[in-house]
Amino acid sequence: MGNKPILTIENLNAFYGDSHILYDISFTLKKDTVLALLGRNGAGKTTCISSIIGFLPARSGSIVLDDIQLQNLSPEKICHAGIGIVPQGRRIFPSLTVKENLEVAYQAPRSGSSRQWSLKDVFLFFPKLQERQDQVAGSLSGGEQQMLAIGRALMTNPKVLLLDEPSEGLAPQIVKEVGNIIASLKPFISIVLVEQNLNLALSVADEVVLLNGGKVVFSGSKTLFIEKQQELQSHLGVE
Repeated sequence: MGNKPILTIENLNAFYGDSHILYDISFTLKKDTVLALLGRNGAGKTTCISSIIGFLPARSGSIVLDDIQLQNLSPEKICHAGIGIVPQGRRIFPSLTVKENLEVAYQAPRSGSSRQWSLKDVFLFFPKLQERQDQVAGSLSGGEQQMLAIGRALMTNPKVLLLDEPSEGLAPQIVKEVGNIIASLKPFISIVLVEQNLNLALSVADEVVLLNGGKVVFSGSKTLFIEKQQELQSHLGVE
């Protein structure tokens, strides 16, 4: 586990129209770690993810991946720079097969990556997807669709993976499986995890950033967060 930040966000401000949503958000993601981005509904978590990936351009502040400034780039260029996303609700292509969903996302590996991902690698990591590679993706179960969404993001060979509510709508046993997948990815990729399931988030996180009202109210190690959890409880609103 390295100490060098791979993603640095400083004084990020974002707006929807005239509505100020994110206020001077700052945090860093270290290489090959999981940072849990927590907070109650409406705290600004998904907006933060949207700003990192370029769906909602930052009004001010900086987003730096390694030495690349992202804040003025298009989502396509941000993806090519090395940010992958598993969006809330999965958003797979339901009319395409599993294999086609994966192949359409493929980007060549980047130098310095901890692991390189090809179709073969994703199938080794997700044997269920290999079994269903010719199946139309819309016919998969919720858990299988989540695996596909993660596999599709890995096919872009990202340096940083953004996971937005991966346990949403899944049965408890499948949530546990998603946690195991995230834990298995930790040695290979840096992850920002937005999650309402606090037990899942804390089971895999190394660092925690807690948002409330679009502002950072806590940033630190998981150990420190757990120590302060009682006093932070009013900001949580998570399971």
